[in-house]
Amino acid sequence: MNSLDWAVLIGYFGVMVAIGVWSHKRVDNVSDFFTAGGKMPWWLSGISHHMSGYSAVMFTGYAGIAYTYGVTSFVTWSFPIALGIAIGARLFAPRINRLRSRLHVASPLEYLKNRYDVKTQQALAWSGMLLKIVDVGAKWAAIATLLAVFTGVSLNQGILITGAITAVYCTIGGLWADALTELGQFIIQLFAGIAMFVAVVAELGPHGGFFGVWDEPELAGHAKPLVGPYGTVFLLAFLFIKLFEYNGGMLNQAQRYMATANAKEAARSARLSAILWLVWPLVLFFPMWMSPLLVDAKKPDGSDAYALMTEQLLPHGLLGLVIVGFFSHTMAMCSSDANAIAAVFTRDVAPVLSARARVWSERTGLLAARLTTVAFLGLSMAVATQVNSPTFKDIITVVIKWVAGLMGPIAIPMMLGLLRAFRRSGPTAALTSWGAGLLAFYLVNYPIHDAVEGGVALQYQVSIPLAVSLVLYIVIGYVKPEGTPERDALIERINTDDDGPDGPAGPAGSAGAAAVPAPAPQPRG
Repeated sequence: MNSLDWAVLIGYFGVMVAIGVWSHKRVDNVSDFFTAGGKMPWWLSGISHHMSGYSAVMFTGYAGIAYTYGVTSFVTWSFPIALGIAIGARLFAPRINRLRSRLHVASPLEYLKNRYDVKTQQALAWSGMLLKIVDVGAKWAAIATLLAVFTGVSLNQGILITGAITAVYCTIGGLWADALTELGQFIIQLFAGIAMFVAVVAELGPHGGFFGVWDEPELAGHAKPLVGPYGTVFLLAFLFIKLFEYNGGMLNQAQRYMATANAKEAARSARLSAILWLVWPLVLFFPMWMSPLLVDAKKPDGSDAYALMTEQLLPHGLLGLVIVGFFSHTMAMCSSDANAIAAVFTRDVAPVLSARARVWSERTGLLAARLTTVAFLGLSMAVATQVNSPTFKDIITVVIKWVAGLMGPIAIPMMLGLLRAFRRSGPTAALTSWGAGLLAFYLVNYPIHDAVEGGVALQYQVSIPLAVSLVLYIVIGYVKPEGTPERDALIERINTDDDGPDGPAGPAGSAGAAAVPAPAPQPRG
C-alpha cells in the first residue's frame, strides 16, 4: 500500500463514523436502535440483509476453498444461501416482521417467553449470545489477517483498529447506521469487485481466455460443482442450515425483516437479498477460482491467495478500494451482530437478571443498549485473538464447524415456533431439542471424531446436531403436545395475513409499532 491506498482506507473509516453520527439523530428509543422503528424501506433492508451475511471470511477462508477446489465454493455456499432466503421470503420473513408490528417486540427472541416459557427464552438467548461472540471473533481475525498482508500490522493491532471503528458508528447510530453503512459498503464493493474481475479476466489471454482457461492443469477439477469434502451430503446439510441461519436463526438477519414497515415489505426485502446472493458472489468468486494460475499461496489452506492476487494485479488506489471492500463486508456483519446481541441482552436477558431492568425508561434502555453493544464487540475482539489457538483452529473451521454446527439447535425452536404446523411443540420440545442438539455437536466433533479413524466427515459434523434437534422438536411435539389457547392465539397473530386492527394497516402496524415499550416484567422461572 502507498499513500493513495491509505487515503482511500482512512477516508472510508471517516465516512463510516460520519454516517454513525448522522444516524444518531434518528435514534430516540430502543425501537429505533434495534429495528429502525419499522420505517426502513424494503430495498434498503434487502441490501442490508445481503451485506450483513458477508465478512472477510469470504476473502480468506472461502478464497482458500476456491483456490483449492474451485466452483464448489459457490455451489456449496452462496447458492444454498440464495435458495434458503428465497424460501424464507415466503415462510419466515413476513412472520418475523409481525413479531414487531403485532407483538411490539424489539428482539427476535423476545416472543419466546410467551411462545414457550422464560426458561426456553433464556436458554436460547444465552447460547445464541455465546455463539455470536465466537462467530464475530472469527470475522475480526479474518479481516486482521488481510490487513496484515497489506500493511504488515500485527493480528491484534488489526483487530483493535477494525473493532474500534465499528464500535463508534454502530453504537451511536444503531440499526439505521448499520443499514446505511451497508448500503455504502455495497456500492464500494460493487466497484471493487468489478475492478478485480476485470483485472483477472485481462490476465487470462495466455491461458486460453475466459472460456478456455478451465483446461489449464492448475485448474484441474475446479469446474466440478461438488468435490473434496464438499459433496452432496454437505450441500443438502448446508442448504438446510442456511435456511434457518439466514432467515433469522443468527438474529441479525431477523432484524432486517423486523425493520420494514409490514410483512409484505419484509418478503420483498428477502427476495432482493436472495437475488443478490445468487448473482453477486459469481463476480466475487471468479477471480478466486482463477487464483492458482496467477499466484502461489503461502498458506497451506490458500487463505491468502486473494490478498496476494490483489496486490499483484491492481494499481494503487484501486488496491485501496478493494481493501476497503474487505473491511466493508466484515464491519457490516460484525456491527449487525453487535446490534442483534444487544437487543437480546437488553430485551430478553437483563429483565430476568434484574428487576430494575424491567422498568427501564426509554433513555436508560437506550443507554443499556449502547453499553451492551460495546461490551459485545470487546468480548468478540478478545476471542478473535484466540482463533488460531488449538481450541478454535483456523478461521474457516470456526465459521463452518462451530457456527453452522451450533446454530441449528438454537434456531429450530425459534424459527419453527413461528409456524402453525408446529403449534403442538411447546417448552419440553424446545428445551430438549436444544440441549440434545448441543450435546450431539460435542459428541460428533470431539469424542466420536477422535475415536473414528480419519475423523468424522465435515458434512456430518455440521448436520447431525441440526438433524437431532429437528427430529426431537417434531417428535416430542406429537408425543407430548403442549398447546394452550394463549400459545395458539400468539401463533395465529403471527400467521394471519390481514389488514385488520392488528394488521399492517392498523394501529399496531407499521406506524403504531414504532414505539416499542420497555421490557415487560418477567418471572424468573
